[in-house]
Amino acid sequence: MLAPGFDDPGLAAQAVFRAVMDAMARPGRIGRIAVPLSPPAPLGTAMAAVALALTDFETPLWLDPTLAGDDGVRRWLAFHTGAPVVAAPAEAAFALVTHTADLPRLAAFAQGTDDYPDRSTTLILAVDALADDTGATLSGPGIDGETRLSVPPLGAAFWRECRLNHAGFPRGVDVLFTAGERIAALPRSTRIAVEAGEI
Repeated sequence: MLAPGFDDPGLAAQAVFRAVMDAMARPGRIGRIAVPLSPPAPLGTAMAAVALALTDFETPLWLDPTLAGDDGVRRWLAFHTGAPVVAAPAEAAFALVTHTADLPRLAAFAQGTDDYPDRSTTLILAVDALADDTGATLSGPGIDGETRLSVPPLGAAFWRECRLNHAGFPRGVDVLFTAGERIAALPRSTRIAVEAGEI
C-alpha cells in the first residue's frame, strides 16, 4: 500500500513553495519544512515535500541509483507527482540524491543557457546535517555580508565543484540541501570561499 502524500495538498504545497523560495532568497540560511508527511525511506521529509510541491508531469525527474532501484519510492513519486523519470541527469528539471556517493558532477546536470537559464536542473540533495557555524563561506545576492554553511559528509571537493558552477552564471545548477525537515539553498549566483583545513 502506498504511503499518503500531503494531508491538504493545496495548503501544504503552498507552504513548501514559500519555504523553498525563502531558502533561495537567503542562501545558506537554514529553514524548516514542517508539513505532516511520511514518505517511504530513504526519502526524508523535506526532500519528499519539495518533490511533491514542485514536480509534476511536465518536470522530468532524475533519481540517484538508490532511489531509482527502489520500486516503492518510484511508485510513490509516480502516484503523487506524475513526474516522468529520466535516465540522464542532463535531461532533468529536478534531481533527487539521497546518497552523496551517488552524486554525479554538477556539470552533468542541465546547465540552462544564457538566454534560458531556467532550463537548468534544480538538485535536491540529502545530507547528514546542516550547520551555519562552520563550513564554506558564502556571499552574494540575498546574503548580508557573509554566512557559513556546512553540509556533511560533503567537503572541499564538492565546494570546488560549486565554485565552478557559480563561474558559469547565469548558467548552472541550483542546489537545495535537505536534512530531515531542514532545508538550505545554494543558488548558482552564490559566491563560495573555502579555507584550507576548514572543511
